[in-house]
Order: sequence, then structure tokens, then C-alpha cells
Amino acid sequence: MLDSAIVRKVLDHALAQGADFADLFVERQLRQSLRTVLENVEDVQSGLEFGIGIRLVYGHQVLYGYTNQADATVLCRIVDTLAARDRRDPVSTATAFDFRQPNDRHPVQTPLSVDTALAEKIDFLRRADQAARADSDQIARTIGNVLQREQQVEIFNTEGLHTRDTRHYCRVAVTAVAADGSEQASGSDNIGGLLGWEVHGQRDPAELGREAARQARVNLAAKPCPSGHMPVVIGNGFGGVIFHEACGHLLETTAVAKQASVFHDQMGEMIASPVVSAVDDGTIDNAWGSINIDDEGMPTQRTQLIKDGRLTSFMVDRMGSAKTGFERTGSGRRESYRFAPASRMRNTFIEGGKDAFDDMIASMDRGIFAARMGGGSVQPGTGEFNFAVTEGYYVEGGKILYPVKAATLISTGPQVLKEISMVGADLDLACGMCGSVSGAIPTTVGQPALKVDDILVGGNA
Repeated sequence: MLDSAIVRKVLDHALAQGADFADLFVERQLRQSLRTVLENVEDVQSGLEFGIGIRLVYGHQVLYGYTNQADATVLCRIVDTLAARDRRDPVSTATAFDFRQPNDRHPVQTPLSVDTALAEKIDFLRRADQAARADSDQIARTIGNVLQREQQVEIFNTEGLHTRDTRHYCRVAVTAVAADGSEQASGSDNIGGLLGWEVHGQRDPAELGREAARQARVNLAAKPCPSGHMPVVIGNGFGGVIFHEACGHLLETTAVAKQASVFHDQMGEMIASPVVSAVDDGTIDNAWGSINIDDEGMPTQRTQLIKDGRLTSFMVDRMGSAKTGFERTGSGRRESYRFAPASRMRNTFIEGGKDAFDDMIASMDRGIFAARMGGGSVQPGTGEFNFAVTEGYYVEGGKILYPVKAATLISTGPQVLKEISMVGADLDLACGMCGSVSGAIPTTVGQPALKVDDILVGGNA
């Protein structure tokens, strides 16, 4: 995408300003989004964006700028602006580029640049809407969304790296709203992956619509949730959002290097119950959070974060490695060329165990089954969290009795890791978007069903 002669001139100029290291991140992104309400197409958007990010490194200091112009003069001017207050005598020399083609683990059948498949996408969402409304007279409205994008990246650096990759993302979501008089409740379901439009083959649209409708009906009939400290079984799949938000970010060197994580000095120590093992894996075929290479050009890998309760690794980017001494893990990620990379999660999940779901429920005298989790808030550094339960049930005497509404789970990431006593075998993954210092990126969360022995449940009963 960018002429190597231009790149060489810019990187040589960066080193001439005394930078220890410099790299260029070139991006071309094609995007399409579609939204329906009931059977009607409400919005269709598409676009193409191109840009270049320039990073200069002086010791542990990072200077970053970007532009939409692939012109050597403009790029060198950005270098001059960035280096103005840190200009030094040159100490490094550039290495000749060695092009490295990454191994593509994620084949795609229907890329956006080949076929927008707009009519097929509209038909898919309409079929989901029809199934949702046929499920019950209580379903008053549905909302459907399809997002597809194709991101081409090319990376150069002063160590001679030259590599490129193409990433294909597609995600489909359906939300149903149930109503009974003035009362309303919603439910949703989605599919997604590092795929083209063939992602629609993962689920039948009618199944998506019926599942969204089922959740909406359950939530409409739910009773107020009791509150207090009690055991909770958290469902598989998106239940892993708690580990992602309350623990995962504390294991990124973005936080560790600043000692802004409670885990920064606990490598090799027991930070969780012995039944807990957790992984951040960028290599899962066609998974939403997977990548062939990270946004610094390093091949991705599987990183064991916690093994049998013991902290075994952090997620490490280039600057995180320089500041902490830990080996890079291929975790440098960014939303686009507008952001410098930082250590970020990919597909992050608690690994499967051996406990049966029925045994978890049977072990509770009084508690909550949080079948599906929603969003929440997390305090950086400590992992203190408050997460909403979007589908929950009251459990008493080892039996699920009735659905509850307005339930929240309140604790800290480090504390909840130690309270996990049972881990199921039903590992599942779910798509999400993660926001942090380098923007919003696709990440996968996941876990099997698991039991937390003691957690504060907020409710309004």
C-alpha cells in the first residue's frame, strides 16, 4: 500500500532525529453497516478509509502522529513535529527491509471487497424479525444489525520488518423488545467472527430471532431480585465479560508497567482458586478476536495467563516488554492508524473444567443463576466491578425457581477469582468490543459455567 522508497526515507529521517526505534502502520479499511427495525431497513452505511500512523520511541517515551497522506514530505514533517522536543544525535541505523508474509489461519469465502451481499443481509434480518414476532404476541419490536469490515494493514519498522495482513470481520445481532402494557423488556442474540458474510451460516436467522424473543419474554415476566451476599452460578459464553473487564485488563502490561494493576508484582503467585486456568489466545481459527499478526507485526500466539490458579504470564507489547522485561506475546493492538498500539486482549477466556452444571445449582441453598451478563463498570487498577445480569434466575434449595430482574454482581476481579469453586465443561466464546487506550477493538470473551461461592448481589426485592 505504501512505496518502500517513501518508507525508507521516513524511517531514516526518524533515526536521524535520534529516535531509538520507529515504525509505520499503514491501514486501508472498507466498512459496511446495516440496521433494520421490524422488517424495515432503517440505515445502510458504507465507506473507505486510508491512513498512516508514525511512532517514534526515545527510551521509554512514545511519540505518535498520523495522516491520510502517503507523501514523503508530509510524513517527514510529522516526524519533525514529533521529535521537536526530543531531538538527539542519531545512535541507530536502519536495517534493510525483510518482507515476512504471515501464515493466514483465517480463510474467508465472502469478503466485503468482493460481494457486499446487501440483499442477503436484509433478507436474513427480516427472517429473524418474522421468527421473533411469531414467537409471541408480546414481541412489539425487533432491531437487527449487520456490521462487516475489511482491514488491510502494512507495517514497517527500523529493525527491517515489513509485513502485511488482511482482516475480515462480520457480526450480526438481533434484539427483541417485549411489552405488556407499560412494561417493557428486551433480549438479544448475535453471531460473529473473523469471517466474511459466510458468518451467517453459523446460525439460522429464525433461531436468532426466537432466542432474542425468548429472553425478552423471560425478562418481562421476571420478579425483583433479592440482594445480599450469596453464591452465584455465572453462565458460559458472555459470562466471561467479568473476567475480561475485571481481571484481563489488569494482566495487560499497559497497566502492569505503570504498577496500576494489583497483579504487577505477583508473577508466579496464586492469584485465583486452583480450579481456575485462563488463556488469551490469538490463534483460534476465525474467532472474532483472532489475528495473524499483531499491530506491531509480531505473529500472534496462545498465552497461558493463569494455570491452576497461578499467574504465569502477562499480555505484552513492545513497550510493555521494554518497561517490564517480560517477553512479547503478540498482544500489541489498536483500533486504527489513529492510535499507537498497546497491550490488549484477543480471545480471552477461562478454560473448561469438569463440574456439571446441575451439580452447581444443586449445591446452592439460596443464590442466583446469572444465565447472561450485560455491561457494567470497572475501576481501573483494582478491578472493582458492578455488572448487570441480563437474564437471571433465583435459586433455592438447589432448584431454579423463577426469573429475576435488575440483578447486579458487585465485587473485585482479584476477589472473585479466589471465590470460584466449580468450573464446568461447557466452554463457549462470545463476541465483544473492548475499549482502552488504543481505541475499540474486537475481542472475544468466554468461559464455561462456573460457581462463585460468595459475591454481593444487588437487587430491588
